[in-house]
Amino acid sequence: MSDDILTLPSPTADRRIKYGSDPNQFLDLRLPMAIGSKRVSPLVINIHGGFWRARYDLAHAAHLCFALTKRGIVTANLEYRRVGNPGGGWPGTFADICSAYELLVAHAEPHNIDAGRIVIMGHSAGGQLALCLAAREPRVSAVISLAGVLDLRRAYDLHLSNDAVVEFLGGPPNEVPKLYREADPMQLSVDVPQFLFHGSADDEVPRDFSRDYVAAKKKPSGLTKENVQLVEIAGTGHYDLIDPRTAACRRVEEAVLRLLH
Repeated sequence: MSDDILTLPSPTADRRIKYGSDPNQFLDLRLPMAIGSKRVSPLVINIHGGFWRARYDLAHAAHLCFALTKRGIVTANLEYRRVGNPGGGWPGTFADICSAYELLVAHAEPHNIDAGRIVIMGHSAGGQLALCLAAREPRVSAVISLAGVLDLRRAYDLHLSNDAVVEFLGGPPNEVPKLYREADPMQLSVDVPQFLFHGSADDEVPRDFSRDYVAAKKKPSGLTKENVQLVEIAGTGHYDLIDPRTAACRRVEEAVLRLLH
């Protein structure tokens, strides 16, 4: 287990960029050393988890971003308004994610970013936000969910993290059906390739969240079956997927490199 990643010092970002006026509306941009040669590089936009709550910030996600940047990828680690911040929760949280994405695309050229090679990645609750963004922005190359909270009704039924879904949506799914349908990846159509990673030893978000999501998305329905793949990693916990010290995280890194190079 590598839950101690939450307490490790966060690697320093190259640039902190504001995309709004709120103190939580910023992103940490990391640029590969080769960026000085004016060679454009692909981009990974990372969305951290923490069950959408303000007490969890982007610091613990910086380690994976730093590791990817060392391998030649521009990374943008997003901060956003969360439950407990003014305007946090759905839809304000997602509005921040969209604003950050739009800023990065609009300013891709000055940062030597290849706007044609962008991957969205999210861990835990960030996986839900990543898939929602991919459903809205089909121009991205792919989306990666790491132990994602991909079924909000099931998360509510299981009372994950003391009813985090209720706080996020402002009520149980059946009492806020419009917000639930907007925010639940199970209800959305995602037209870009989706890659899901989940550990068998995850005791925060059970691996069935990813298994059931894949089964639902591949089931024949009124919608075209989606391009979604699941990688289950034996003996892997919730934070191992974002801790570069682990073999599981290195598998995530290799998957990102294959997608972008």
